[in-house]
Amino acid sequence: MINTSRLEYPRPDFVRDSWLSLNGEWDFSFNDDCFDKKINVPFAYQSKLSGLGNTEFHQTVWYRKTFNIPSTMHGDLVLLHFGAVDYSCKVWVNGVFVTGHTGGHTGFYADITNVARFDKSNTIVVKVEDDHSDLEMPRGKQFWEEKPRSIFYAPTTGIWQSVWLEAVPHTHLYSVRMTPLFDEKAIKFDYRLCGAKNIMLETQISFEDTQITSVSVQSQSHKGSFTVRLDQPELLIWNFCEDLAWSPENPRLFNVVFNVYNEGQMTDTVSSYFGMRKVSVENNTFMLNNRPYYQKLILDQGYWPESLMTAPSDEAFIKDIELVKAMGFNGVRKHQKVEDPRFLYHADRMGLLVWSEIGSAYLYSDQYATRMYREWVEALKRDYNHPCIVVWVPLNESWSVQEIQNNVSQQEHSKALYHMTKSLDSSRVVIDNDGWEHTCGDMLTIHDYESSPIVIRDRYASLENILKFLPNGKKLYVGGKQYNNEPIIVSEFGGIRFSQEETKENSWGYSEDKTLDGFVEHLRELVNALRCSRYVQGYCYTQLTDIGTEQNGLLTYRHEPKVSPKIIKDINDGKK
Repeated sequence: MINTSRLEYPRPDFVRDSWLSLNGEWDFSFNDDCFDKKINVPFAYQSKLSGLGNTEFHQTVWYRKTFNIPSTMHGDLVLLHFGAVDYSCKVWVNGVFVTGHTGGHTGFYADITNVARFDKSNTIVVKVEDDHSDLEMPRGKQFWEEKPRSIFYAPTTGIWQSVWLEAVPHTHLYSVRMTPLFDEKAIKFDYRLCGAKNIMLETQISFEDTQITSVSVQSQSHKGSFTVRLDQPELLIWNFCEDLAWSPENPRLFNVVFNVYNEGQMTDTVSSYFGMRKVSVENNTFMLNNRPYYQKLILDQGYWPESLMTAPSDEAFIKDIELVKAMGFNGVRKHQKVEDPRFLYHADRMGLLVWSEIGSAYLYSDQYATRMYREWVEALKRDYNHPCIVVWVPLNESWSVQEIQNNVSQQEHSKALYHMTKSLDSSRVVIDNDGWEHTCGDMLTIHDYESSPIVIRDRYASLENILKFLPNGKKLYVGGKQYNNEPIIVSEFGGIRFSQEETKENSWGYSEDKTLDGFVEHLRELVNALRCSRYVQGYCYTQLTDIGTEQNGLLTYRHEPKVSPKIIKDINDGKK
C-alpha cells in the first residue's frame, strides 16, 4: 500500500487548528460490503496511487475506516468532511446513517457528535453509487465506455478528495463571504454564526506582518454584514505600499483572523485571507483592477497519470502553477472539473487567474437540469472567496444542451445558469456557454482550432469576419441573442500535436508538427495572429498536458515540459 502524501489541510481559506486527516488506508470492496480489499484514500480505485489500479466499471463501491477521536476534540462538535465523492453516496458512523450527497464535484459534511464514541474507536462506512451509463449526470471528461478515447478519459469513482474530522465549538463561525469593494478601498464581510444568541465576532486584518485593523460586531441574529474601509488615515494601509491590489503579477493577500466570543470568552478561531481585486467589463473591455487586462490562458484538464483527477501531492499543484507562469501564461481555464481548493489556494498566493468550470452531462432532461443547478450553486458558494477566480463557466460547447440552437428549454437553461450565477456573485464575469451558441453572457468566447495562422489572422482582422464565423459549424449566438460589444476571447485554440517521444497509438491533436523547430514556429505564428487582432482581448491555448490519446500538451502527461518554458514565454510575450 502506497502511503498518501495528501495530508495537508484541505480547506485553506477557512482554517481551524483542531482537525484530523482521515486520508490513507481504508477497507474497500466492489459491489457489496465485504471489505476484502484496501484502498489509499483520496485516490479513486481506477488510479495507481489508490493501490488498486482497477479499470473495470463498478457501479457500487464500499469504504470503511476505523478511527479514534483525539482527546483535544472532546466537548466540541465533531464534523466529518468529504472534499468530493463521485457520484452519489451514503455515510454511516457506528452503524447510524449520518448523511448522503449527490454530485461528484463538491464537498459535504455531517455533524457526527451524537453518534461518535469518545472513549473507543469509531467506524465510518461509505456506500458510493456511480452509474457510468447515466448520460444525464454532470461528469465532465469521464467516459461512459470501458476504454477511453477521443477527448474523454478514465472515470473517477468514489472518494477523490480529502476526508477529515474537524472539531468545532458549539458557538462558532459557520461561514463568511468576503467581497472586495475595490473602488471604495474596502472589504465587505457577510457572516453566519451558530450557537449562543448574543455573540461577538472580532475580525483582525493584517498584511504580511503588520496588523491593519480589528473590528468587532455584536450579533443577536446569527447573521449579518459589515464593511471595513482600508483607506482610513489612521491605518496608512494605502501608503506603505505602492499598490496592494491582487493580480497575477502581484498576488498580494491580506490575512484575516475571525474570533468568536460568547459572554466575553473566546469560543472559536478561524483563519482566512482575501485579495483586493476587481473584475469587470467596461466599454467593450475586460478589466482587472480598472485597467484593461489581456488574458493569456492555458486549458488545464487537471489529470495525472498515476492519480487521475486527484493531484498526487500538494506539490503537484505548485509545480503546475510554476510551469504555467514560467511559460508566460497569466491564467488557466480549469476544464470540465471543479478543482480541489488546494489548487485555488496556491493560485491565490502565487498569482494565477482561474476560469472555474464544472463538468458537463451529455443529455438534457429535467433531472439533469436539477442536478446541475444544485451542484453548480454548491461550487459557487464553496469557492466564492478565492480572488484567483475571475470567470465562472457553467456550460461548455453546448454539452448537455446539444439542441440549444432551436430548443427553447435548453436556451432558457443556459440563461438560467447565467442569471443564477450573477444573482449569487455579481462581482465576476460569467460565460453562459463557452465556445459557441451563446444565449447571453458577459463575453463572446470562441473555440477555433484552425491550424493556419494566415486564416486566423484574416478571420480576426475585422469584426465582420469574426461574427460570420461558424466554429465547428455552430452559430456564435442562438435564441435571438446578437453581439452587443462584449469583449472577444478565443477561449480554445491551437491543440498542436507534438512529441519528441514515441508516438502513442491512436494519439491525436487538432494539427501536428513533427519537429521542435516546426512546432515552436507554428505556435508562434498562431499566437501572433491572435495578438495582432484589435478585437481579440485574450486567448486560451489547448492545452497544458498530454492526456489520454491527446498528445497536444505543452507538457507531457507526466507534467514535464516538452519545450523550454522560456521559449513559450517569449511567444506569449510577443518576442521574436
